[in-house]
Amino acid sequence: MLKSVLPFFLLAAAQAQTLTTAAMQRYFNPIRRNLEASAEVMPADKYSFKLTDGQMTFAEWLLHSAQRNYADCATLKGEKAPVSAKDLEPLKNKDEVSKALKDSFAYCAAAMEAMTDQKATSSQAMSIAFLHVLVHNNEIYGNIVGYMRASGIVPPSTAARKK
Repeated sequence: MLKSVLPFFLLAAAQAQTLTTAAMQRYFNPIRRNLEASAEVMPADKYSFKLTDGQMTFAEWLLHSAQRNYADCATLKGEKAPVSAKDLEPLKNKDEVSKALKDSFAYCAAAMEAMTDQKATSSQAMSIAFLHVLVHNNEIYGNIVGYMRASGIVPPSTAARKK
């Protein structure tokens, strides 16, 4: 995966921006906005909603994002993740889950802002963590869009285009 995605990011970097600046502006900030806005627009009683029995709840998707944000951004920072999946597991209600998601993105924003192109490509683990923050959160958003639409809610990315 890394070999197929990295050239795209390097091309973006070569077109007037650094890799890390392009990643922040074009990928990290928008997905952060979309996921945080999704947490806000979904009614509290829908946090336990599943599209099918075999899927995660809406809240579990957001907590999965938070957990991965902490794990990946801890790699970027070169430290142990300050929050684990076990810490997030008991969270269920909208306020708790939304706060956990926002806190994880704040933690990641600090890690991403401190990134340089050299650091992002310094090792395979660093490159994978850097890309995973971007790609994985987009995958999560793609999943929860279905939850919002099934609940009669226009996803934030669609709502933003209508303005």
